[in-house]
Amino acid sequence: MVWDDQEPGENEKKRERLRAAGLRVTEGRLAVLHALDGAPGQHLDADEIGARARKARGRLSTQAVYDNLRALEGAGLVRRIEPAGGPARYEARVGDNHHHLVCRRCGIAVDVDCVVGARPCLEPSNDHGFVIDEAEVTFWGVCPCCRD
Repeated sequence: MVWDDQEPGENEKKRERLRAAGLRVTEGRLAVLHALDGAPGQHLDADEIGARARKARGRLSTQAVYDNLRALEGAGLVRRIEPAGGPARYEARVGDNHHHLVCRRCGIAVDVDCVVGARPCLEPSNDHGFVIDEAEVTFWGVCPCCRD
């Protein structure tokens, strides 16, 4: 399947990403990847991803959206964030240990690069014997649109 709103060769790149991650290439996975790749910097919930994927592909059940998101997350192709008080959200930006700013009023989430240093960016006061490979930080506040 090829979508009108993508650059030539993008569909094959998505197929290669799936194969490289050890996943079977399916139309549902391609549609979910397309939905996320088409929303750079955005953090979409499963309903938003499903609507975008269905627009691109046609029929795709809600369960198929969740199943594909779970497989893509497990393979490291998408990242799930779970801001308190809201639904899980997904993004295509993976592997760089960035953090998020979330508005307390409207719930918008935006990326912010690592606070300081290399992965995991932050060091706990006591690691309790853990080998730490990631730090997930969510900054909360009020966005410029909600402040006005």
